[in-house]
Amino acid sequence: MSKKKPYCECLNTVKPVRDTLEVINGKWKLSIIISVGVGNSRFTEIQESIPGLTPKVLSKELKELEQHQLIKRVITNDYPVKISYSLQPYADTLTPIIYAMKDWGLNHKKKIFQEVNPIKV
Repeated sequence: MSKKKPYCECLNTVKPVRDTLEVINGKWKLSIIISVGVGNSRFTEIQESIPGLTPKVLSKELKELEQHQLIKRVITNDYPVKISYSLQPYADTLTPIIYAMKDWGLNHKKKIFQEVNPIKV
């Protein structure tokens, strides 16, 4: 039985990770997914829940997330027309990734803070 070469193993990991980052990478995408996931369904609710996010960027990011089948745009034909956003069931596959990133971020911040400001007893 032949053993796979190390660069093949590396590529088998790097390519899917790169594909994932193409979908969720950027300053706003995960924040938008989290915002919609906690119940912000209207455009202004989403924008107000994420400081610094402009309407133009939010609109662009929502369209991209919709193309990747993570967000669903619902148009209600009342007067005035009501547009709301919700997570598609497929977005649930990101939940463990988001929590893993949250845990890593909290642990990393603690580690860096402790190294910069060590507690002296």
